[in-house]
Amino acid sequence: MSGRNRSDIKAGTLVQVVRKQDQRTGKLTKGIVKDILTKSSAHPHGIKVRLTSGVVGRVQKVLS
Repeated sequence: MSGRNRSDIKAGTLVQVVRKQDQRTGKLTKGIVKDILTKSSAHPHGIKVRLTSGVVGRVQKVLS
């Protein structure tokens, strides 16, 4: 599942995000969602979230 729809992501969901400084390389960081920062229902580059580790990034993939 991609991370473009806010309805697919909830607190406690395991996801892979790309941080702002990793956008050029595409390096993904795995973690559990703590907060959803994007207010709109969808975003073309991925919903912005804060992970429990404190990392902020845009969701690229929702892991099951």
